[in-house]
Amino acid sequence: MSPTTAPAADALHRVFGYDAFRGDQAEIIDHVIRGGDALVLMPTGGGKSLCYQIPALVREGTGVVISPLIALMQDQVDALAALGVRAAFLNSTQGAEERARVERAYVAGELDLLYLAPERLTVPSTGDLLDRGTIALFAIDEAHCVSQWGHDFRPDYLALSMLHERWPSVPRIALTATATEQTHREIQKRLQLGDARHFVASFDRPNIQYRIVPKDQPLKQLLELLRTEHAGDAGIVYCLSRASVEKTAEFLVEQGIPALPYHAGLDARVRAANQARFLREDGMVMVATIAFGMGIDKPDVRFVAHLDLPKSVEGYYQETGRAGRDGLPSTAWLAYGLQDVVQQRRMIDQSEGDLAHRRRLSAHLDAMLALCETVQCRRMQLLAYFGEQSTACGNCDTCLNPPESWDGTVPAQKLLSTIVRLQRERNQKFGAGHLIDILLGRQTPRVDQNGHDDLATFGIGTELSESEWRGVVRQLLAQGLLAVNSDGFGTLVITDASAGVLDGSRKVGLRREPERTSTRSARKSKSAGADLPTELQPLFETLREWRAAEAKEQGVPAYVIFHDATLRELATRHPSTVKELGTVTGVGESKLAKYGEQLLEVLGMAAVSAP
Repeated sequence: MSPTTAPAADALHRVFGYDAFRGDQAEIIDHVIRGGDALVLMPTGGGKSLCYQIPALVREGTGVVISPLIALMQDQVDALAALGVRAAFLNSTQGAEERARVERAYVAGELDLLYLAPERLTVPSTGDLLDRGTIALFAIDEAHCVSQWGHDFRPDYLALSMLHERWPSVPRIALTATATEQTHREIQKRLQLGDARHFVASFDRPNIQYRIVPKDQPLKQLLELLRTEHAGDAGIVYCLSRASVEKTAEFLVEQGIPALPYHAGLDARVRAANQARFLREDGMVMVATIAFGMGIDKPDVRFVAHLDLPKSVEGYYQETGRAGRDGLPSTAWLAYGLQDVVQQRRMIDQSEGDLAHRRRLSAHLDAMLALCETVQCRRMQLLAYFGEQSTACGNCDTCLNPPESWDGTVPAQKLLSTIVRLQRERNQKFGAGHLIDILLGRQTPRVDQNGHDDLATFGIGTELSESEWRGVVRQLLAQGLLAVNSDGFGTLVITDASAGVLDGSRKVGLRREPERTSTRSARKSKSAGADLPTELQPLFETLREWRAAEAKEQGVPAYVIFHDATLRELATRHPSTVKELGTVTGVGESKLAKYGEQLLEVLGMAAVSAP
């Protein structure tokens, strides 16, 4: 046994209330305690924070955590304080007196962990302060922010190479929940982690069910998801624009679902208040742009829904990973349609930056489209993007309700031929809606005005419905057989690859959407207590009510008191003594001392009132 193993295992049990490390945690922690640098890629909910928190407790000095999440530092510190860990932060939200108090505590060696924003490290006085104390380690959280190839680039992170230059003997651990091989290499290079050990855990989140559905009145589709599968659950709904965030939040509130908006256009105080309510109240739905979510530690988010197509697989994985941090069943749901593809292509064409930048954006989008259009297991496709091989999961929509592949060569030829005829014979370009009207033989005002009923392709596509034609257009765009014109109007043009389809030398395989029977009719709500035996559910809810009252009194999120998983174990095992309570996962020494008698009273009263 390594000489560092026993102190680490003791801290795990005594402070955090866990009996054993998971995955690579023990090896990572041992390596950092010994003074080694580490680069850790581990999925959300995989226990990354323990990989630096425990070494900070075991090593001499204070662990300095670099985090971009100023708005969440207070909650992170509160959660650690509830465990008996001496933690604090320094950021721009504090007054001079509070900062001075924290600085004195650090210099005196009275802190186990100190949280800093990356931009604070560039202030000379911060470096001088750190030199006056003893640094146990540097933890660089959300390390993908250093990568300009990633999805959350933060220029402030580029300065973090100075950690190695100024404090070469202090071990560094960089952590992220998502990184392709390219992002991985850039993190290593920019943070000067060339000699670090790399730990890459599986990116698989088996408790999350990935589902992508054709967009058809998405607000109604979202409402159906929430009412039939996630009634009363906490969740996040992502939208592309601020306007759609506001509209969606208002819609959900009108339907009786507690929802709050979050986007960069809101006043900072409103954003902070909405975030605090989401973290502290049970069953709240946050409707947000991608400005929300990084670093959110709320473990009981039961669903993440996207009403617009994410720009990259990395972004999608990071956002959906905010569901089910507690390991319980959760849903990642995306509504995806033709307009999403057109809009994203147009945004890339109009984006600032050079050709290489636009190509990079296109590569990200192509990978996202491939995930949406696959007829194979979603999880296999997702993991393959991160270089991980897997087998069919049996728990995504394409596994549970497999779509058909069909030969779409002839419909593709009809559509492409229509575009060619319009452009060459009439010098005209149109969007998908008008092209479909021509193929279906509709006598619309625009068809009549332009005389398009004279085209040879007018009315030759009646074998497909309008929605099926929209699927054809969407998939041809995804396959690069169609393109969005750069005129800014969303008109469609052929590509170089279209020629092979038109001359018959290239076959076009398409995905046929399955009937909307899905598995939802057989699936009950994924709420945390739903799969407990019926007789235990009242006790679980009683424990949740006690936790909610305690959290409200302390002004902290409910999960700071106990996670749902701990309450489930309490309801199942029903401990009757303090000693038995101490063996429950998530009940460390500090929480046992603070809440032990209260819990025994709640459990005892439940036993008396049971029939």
